[in-house]
Amino acid sequence: MATEYNRKLILEDGSEYYGYAFGEESRRVCELVFNTSMTGYQEILSDPSYASQAVVMTYPLIGNYGMAEEDYETELPVIGGLIVREYNDAPSNFRSTAALGEVMKRYHIPGVWGIDTRKLTRSVRDYGSRKVLLAEASMPLAEGLSLLEKSSLPTDSVARVSCKRIWTANPGAEGFHVVAIDCGMKKNIVQSLCRRGCRVTVVPWNTEADAIRALAPDGLLISNGPGNPEDVPPVIGTVRALRGSLPMFGICLGHQIISLACGAKTYKLKFGHRGGNHPVRNLETGKIEITSQNHSYAVAAESLAQTGLIVTHINLLDQTVEGVKCEKDRIFSVQYHPESAPGPQDSTYLFEHFLKRMEEE
Repeated sequence: MATEYNRKLILEDGSEYYGYAFGEESRRVCELVFNTSMTGYQEILSDPSYASQAVVMTYPLIGNYGMAEEDYETELPVIGGLIVREYNDAPSNFRSTAALGEVMKRYHIPGVWGIDTRKLTRSVRDYGSRKVLLAEASMPLAEGLSLLEKSSLPTDSVARVSCKRIWTANPGAEGFHVVAIDCGMKKNIVQSLCRRGCRVTVVPWNTEADAIRALAPDGLLISNGPGNPEDVPPVIGTVRALRGSLPMFGICLGHQIISLACGAKTYKLKFGHRGGNHPVRNLETGKIEITSQNHSYAVAAESLAQTGLIVTHINLLDQTVEGVKCEKDRIFSVQYHPESAPGPQDSTYLFEHFLKRMEEE
């Protein structure tokens, strides 16, 4: 057990949280957010949507089941950092091939444990997401605050995490051909389509509409990804150009991009939605779905009036828009993750809904 603090967090308001190092011991300025999932730290660590974010895990024990090769959501994790109450460096799980801290060192991800994560989470909830510095415990506060002031959060995260070339999953499949625009797509989204017999062609985030038409897809999926949806006008333009020409399905950032392409507006939430326990009402069926979420931005409900989109799902915690559709243009999207990794499986039916749209086409 460590006895002397060797790491700390410095927030923009001057507050300091002391703890111990795991993973890489490097300085890092990130956006501070929290996640309420009870399991799934590996999927969170490897989700490209967490690019440049330091994630506070509200569940107190992290690392106890190690890391399994099959559970990564991307080959190169880009999360900014991980902050936990208690870190277990001796996992017990027959599927585990490495400890969490070992993997974080491999991918240059700093971690801090021993923090009062309840107090830190309340700070984010009360005052909102903001910049945080992960640094050595000996750093003077004035130096840390100066570094925070001089640092800015990136606006090119989608370009950094998207694939660099076109590639195909399940190439021999005889089912529907889906083109997926990769804005930072989780691996399980592609796998969810492949398990349903689809051939999936994954294209970079800035692929133009004509190039997608040339691939002759049966449907278009716009993936999740990090950051502000207004930072990716090339994707918005592509979706706008293809609107009405084929069925479209948007997930998370893809939901926001579709809404912007149709003329709606988005805004940043105070502290976002992150975790596998968010209740969402399906307005078409009346059912409540427990959903897995990870986003900082939301679609403004009042901006949907002239877009042709109607609201299909509502978050029961804060009444934000969780889903939209346009029957005429065969478009639908959701703010949460139907592939749910980690998370519940209440919403996997949305992939069948996408297949049904393509079948009708």
